Amino acid sequence: MASFEEAPPGDAKAGEKTFRTKCAQCHTVDKGAGHKQGPNLNGLFGRQSGTAPGYSYSAANKNRAVIWEEKTLYDYLLNPKKYIPGTKMVFPGLKKPQDRADLIAYLKQSTAS
Repeated sequence: MASFEEAPPGDAKAGEKTFRTKCAQCHTVDKGAGHKQGPNLNGLFGRQSGTAPGYSYSAANKNRAVIWEEKTLYDYLLNPKKYIPGTKMVFPGLKKPQDRADLIAYLKQSTAS
């Protein structure tokens, strides 16, 4: 598996499209927006997994205690269920490195508090 250091540059515009088609049904990014089936991702970078206030996480997500940053998200988004066994996130992942890099670029821009 290629690491984030080897990932192509991310395009936030393309990542926004990926977010809208693959993530937005379960997640929001706007500050103050409520949780959906998944937690609001605002303030994601630098936050520990399983700690967004007011969201009921799986024990697996809380216990994994990963700090979300580009590298961890790049690995996680390839196969969430493999990265955090027992997560309740049903998303199968993004296999293409460009798709993951684009989504991360969008999340970095859109979730900054």
